[in-house]
Amino acid sequence: MSRISTGSRWQIIWLLLPVLVTLLAVAGWPLFRTIWFSFTDASLANLEHYTFVGLENYLVRYQDQWFGLLADPVWWNAVYNTLFFTVVSVAMETVLGVAIALTLHKTFPGRGLVRAAVLIPWAIPTIVSARMWSWMLHDQFGVINDLLIVCGVISEPLAWTADPDLSMWAVILVNVWKTTPFMALLTLAALQMLPKELFEAAKVDGVSTIKTFWRVTLPLIAPGVMVAIVFRALDALRVFDLIYVLTANSTATMSMSVFARQQLVAFQLVGYGSAASTVLFMIIALCTVIFLYAGRHRFYQRF
Repeated sequence: MSRISTGSRWQIIWLLLPVLVTLLAVAGWPLFRTIWFSFTDASLANLEHYTFVGLENYLVRYQDQWFGLLADPVWWNAVYNTLFFTVVSVAMETVLGVAIALTLHKTFPGRGLVRAAVLIPWAIPTIVSARMWSWMLHDQFGVINDLLIVCGVISEPLAWTADPDLSMWAVILVNVWKTTPFMALLTLAALQMLPKELFEAAKVDGVSTIKTFWRVTLPLIAPGVMVAIVFRALDALRVFDLIYVLTANSTATMSMSVFARQQLVAFQLVGYGSAASTVLFMIIALCTVIFLYAGRHRFYQRF
C-alpha cells in the first residue's frame, strides 16, 4: 500500500473534523456530563445545586455495611436480567434468522413477496409492536390466551406480562419476533455473496445437504452472521422501550436501562442513576472491545 502524503493526511483530517465535532457535541458532552453527575449527589428536583461525593454512588462502606450501586441487589438483578435477555434472545434470533435466510435464498414462486413480508416485524417501531403485543398477551382480553385455550394447550388464561415466571419469556419472544428479520436480512446478504461453484462441486461429489451446510455454507457466512450477532447483542444490552412498555418497572424483567431510568426519573436521583448509566456504558464498551477482538482474530472459526 502506498503511503499517504502529509498534505493528504491534513486534507483527510479537515474533512473528518466537522463529523468529529458533531459527534463530540451530540454524544461526547452528554456522556461526560453523565459520568460527572455519577460522582455527585445531584437530584432532578434541584439539578443546579449538588455536592461532589466521590465514589459513594458506586460503593461506600458505612457502619460496617456496604452501600451504593455495586452493593444494590436490585441493580445486580437488573444486570442478570439484561444478560439473560441478551444471550437467550440473540441465540434464538440467530438460529431462526439463519433458517429463514436459507429458505429465502431458495428460488420459489412469490419469493420477493415473502421477503418483503418477513421484514414487516422489523419495520414496525418498537413502541408500536410492544403495545400491540401487550394487548395480545393480556390475561383477560388477549388473543394469545384465547387461541391457546381453544387449542387445549392451557385451561385458564395466563398473565404473561404480570407473572414473574412468564414475563421475561414473554419479553424475549416479542423481541425475537421483532428482530429476527434483521438477522435473516444480514445472513441472506452473506448467502447471496457465496460463489455457486462451491455448491455445485459439493453436489457433484455427492456431499449431503446437511454436511454442505456445516462444512461449506456456515464457515463462509460466519463473518456476516458474526456482524449481525454483534449488532443485536449490543442493542439487546441497552434494551429499554420493549421491557418498559410490556412490564414497566417489574423487578422480574427490569434491565439496566430500566433501572437507570427509574433512579433518574421516578426517584429523581440523578447521581445514582448516572452511576448506573455509566456502568451500563462501560459494560457495553467492554463487550464491544471483546467482539471486535474476537472478530479480528476470528475465534468463531476455530470451533
